[in-house]
Amino acid sequence: MSLLNKDCVKTRAETPKLQDTEIKELLKETPCWTISHETKIPHLIREFEFSDFASSLEFVNQVGVDSDKQDHHPKIVLEWGLVRVEWWTHSIGGLHINDFIMAFRCDRIYE
Repeated sequence: MSLLNKDCVKTRAETPKLQDTEIKELLKETPCWTISHETKIPHLIREFEFSDFASSLEFVNQVGVDSDKQDHHPKIVLEWGLVRVEWWTHSIGGLHINDFIMAFRCDRIYE
């Protein structure tokens, strides 16, 4: 399943969460991302490195614009030269393909 050119879809509380086998397949397209179990809801996480604060901020702004267009918003931590992005789907309390679509889009913005 290619994430290229995919858009996010609306989810509801009854929308199924991704199964482990689906997550494993989607991680093949987003290999720099990891699954965190620091909370009871798994998060898809990646840290992006930059040479300065301005570049970090520009990346965050681009991710923010794309997130708004897709109506799917991440947790973003911005520091000098480093941005940590976390995706999960609040409405289902877990991971959905939307999270991987947006992770893929983040990678494309970072390139």
